[in-house]
Amino acid sequence: MILLKLFLIFFKIGIFTFGGGHAMIPLIESEMLANGWIDEEMLTQLIAVSESTPGPFAINIATFIGSTVSGAELGAGYSILGSLCATLGVVTPSLLIILLIASLFQTFSSNKYIRKIIEGINPIIIGMILSTGLWFLFSSIFAPKGIVSNDVVKVTSFDYVSLILFIALYVLYKLTKGKLHPAFLILIAGVCGAVIYTFYEPIQLTRAMNINRISSLINKFI
Repeated sequence: MILLKLFLIFFKIGIFTFGGGHAMIPLIESEMLANGWIDEEMLTQLIAVSESTPGPFAINIATFIGSTVSGAELGAGYSILGSLCATLGVVTPSLLIILLIASLFQTFSSNKYIRKIIEGINPIIIGMILSTGLWFLFSSIFAPKGIVSNDVVKVTSFDYVSLILFIALYVLYKLTKGKLHPAFLILIAGVCGAVIYTFYEPIQLTRAMNINRISSLINKFI
């Protein structure tokens, strides 16, 4: 049932996604949260991994989510099958639509009504991609960074390190006038994140534990 549901959900996402893989992120977020399969923190991590690995983003994110969800719901043995179902679901609509468009392109390419429809869709796609970028930025800066033992201490304070990394890499990209390949930016960000958060995150968690203990002591005396 989960496998079929994964296929149908990603089939629906594939049908209503225009403007590339990033435009589907709001739809993926809505579906995943509605079904309770993945929380925002996990989705953010899967998006980052999908961006960092070779291949089209839409296929990567569908594969990772399919594997994660089926593995969690049915067991590790179903991870590959789940990734196949999700990937086939997201690819099938595009394949069918492209085949249809290719067969009718010469007939409708000069049709003024078709051109107007495309012009009307473009602003919506820009808005969806922009909202996705802002959501990804803010979720990276304000997302919980960890859980401590049974107290479930989540660090949700402002993560200035993520913001500094974002600004630094953006400035670096602009200084090179866009000539620096995105793969190098991803590599630099990964190395910086690995080095910085190795020391930074334990400090955050220790601070959160201390705050939690102080709050508990205060509650005992109130």
